[in-house]
Amino acid sequence: MSFMAAAPLRILHVEDVPADAELAERELRRAGFELDIRRVETREAFLAALLDFSPDLILSDYRLPEFDGMTALLLAKERAPDVPVIITTGSVNEETAVACMKAGAVDYVLKEQLGRLGTAVRSALEAQRLRDERSQAEKDITRLNAELEEALAWQRHVFEGSRDAVFVSDEEARFVAVNGAATELTGYSREELLGMGIPDLHEEPDLAAYRAFHQRILGGEQILSEAPIRKKDGSKVAVEFNNRLVTIGVRRFMHTAGRDVTKRKQLEAQLVQAQKMEAVGRLAGGVAHDFNNLLTVIQGYGELLAKSLEGDPEKRESMGEIVKAAERAAALTRQLLAFSRRQVLEMRVLDLGTVVADLEKMLRRLIGEDVEVVVVTPPKLGRVKADAGQIEQVVLNLAVNARDAMPGGGRLTLELADADLDAPFAAAHDTIPPGRYVLLSIADTGSGMDAETLGHIFEPFFTTKEKGKGTGLGLATVYGIVRQTGGYIAVETVPGAGTAFRIYLPRCAESRTSGTRPSVSSFRGSETVLLAEDEPSVRAFLQTVLERHGYSVLVAENGAAALDVVTRDPRLIHVLLTDLVMPGMNGRELASRVAALRPAIRIVFMSGYAADIVTDLAADGASGFLSKPFSERALAAKLREVLDAPPA
Repeated sequence: MSFMAAAPLRILHVEDVPADAELAERELRRAGFELDIRRVETREAFLAALLDFSPDLILSDYRLPEFDGMTALLLAKERAPDVPVIITTGSVNEETAVACMKAGAVDYVLKEQLGRLGTAVRSALEAQRLRDERSQAEKDITRLNAELEEALAWQRHVFEGSRDAVFVSDEEARFVAVNGAATELTGYSREELLGMGIPDLHEEPDLAAYRAFHQRILGGEQILSEAPIRKKDGSKVAVEFNNRLVTIGVRRFMHTAGRDVTKRKQLEAQLVQAQKMEAVGRLAGGVAHDFNNLLTVIQGYGELLAKSLEGDPEKRESMGEIVKAAERAAALTRQLLAFSRRQVLEMRVLDLGTVVADLEKMLRRLIGEDVEVVVVTPPKLGRVKADAGQIEQVVLNLAVNARDAMPGGGRLTLELADADLDAPFAAAHDTIPPGRYVLLSIADTGSGMDAETLGHIFEPFFTTKEKGKGTGLGLATVYGIVRQTGGYIAVETVPGAGTAFRIYLPRCAESRTSGTRPSVSSFRGSETVLLAEDEPSVRAFLQTVLERHGYSVLVAENGAAALDVVTRDPRLIHVLLTDLVMPGMNGRELASRVAALRPAIRIVFMSGYAADIVTDLAADGASGFLSKPFSERALAAKLREVLDAPPA
């Protein structure tokens, strides 16, 4: 090893004899060292040099007048432990040499043998270099171990802590590593999964297609895929996979992250179903609105003509068939409106137990003797706010469906109970939020339904019955009534083992509302009626009927025209009869503005559907409501009911 090209060797020389110091320097230079030497004689100078000179090597005479080599050696080991120390002396015994070496001196050189000093220094420096390299290697190993441990900790955290199931497959498509989430997703233990492959998780894997897919990944493609997998217990879950290539050394692996998307798929299906139902509902509501205007005219004029044909039984019978057909069509539109949630409900606070009890006798006649009807009602039940007639229709529709599902007889159970949901409940078509409900359960022991049928049961015109045996509107109507009432419906069914419809209606704290209607003694009147109707044929029919019953009629073709009549005509107007849905100013806005001008006026709304334009008739100032189409008698009765009622 040559030190010629290196920086000068800094030597701290503890020596009190200058001639001895010169001899030592001469020998070192002769040995090929480039030197930078500082000579000190005292302890204080020695300590100062350790700090500001930073020597590469220390030469120390063993004996000095005020200092000695052993003290220098001990101070060096304490203050500069990595600097080698060589002791020099004129005379020494063996015990002293051993003591110095034990204290940490790297060598001992007699002054009479200074020719060996260069070799001693070279050996000391080489030994120190090796110690430094070993120390650095140990530090590097410690650092690398720490980094490796940190990397392994990150790997454990990322790999095992991932919420996604992670599968690592080798080039033979066998799993070589899986995380805890993979065991949770599949139901297999880690030991069971190792050695399996993705195809083993599929019910009917296409091995050729999978091998081609696997080779694409190993070729560098990153592919997102989605497929159902079969868990260890036989159940299936929909899983979204992210597949990519991972190379470790010269080996290639397929890294697959899988996520259970079963819940998401269910929610997506619910959203699609809800959007479809809403679209069909809007269409149904719009058709029903226009159709009800036509039926009002057909049914109304049909009744008027039937009265004029009392002397001609044959023609009167034919006209009666026309009226009956119009009534059947009106019933169909009412079902469409119920499904589309665009009918006006007469909301009252009800005891569902009373509603079901009143229906029980009719249900037993309707269902037949081969079906046992069981009604379970608790002694105390919360109340709900609903339209009693619509709730009766829900029960009857579900009961008829249940009877059709039990052609050979069975049992129909109607059960009522209070239900408190403290967490969202996922039903077939709705996620029911937490809350306090009254639960109406209607269960049968019939044929049940498969998953495909269950996905369509609330769609209008969907039916599994033979042609001519049903309109397919029964369950659609049930769904619409329940949702418009603010409730939810869940279905549980097993093919061959029956079906249970569970209806959740929000409980209310209000007292029960009386359902008694005032009696009407006469259908004629002499008051003044302001008629606001935008459909000409309906307007003409209503004017004819009102005038035949003795009323004075002021006619307006829209809301603005009706408001103009109220503003300009000084006559007393007893009642405003207005359609709810009109272009420009709708019936609700018209009623509000008319009531502000004439507070004593009574208001009757008419509509083919509500279309969310009014939710509470009383809150909008209405004294009554007529659902189109309506008969001449119904119109006359409603006007008398409103006009004869005492002032609010």
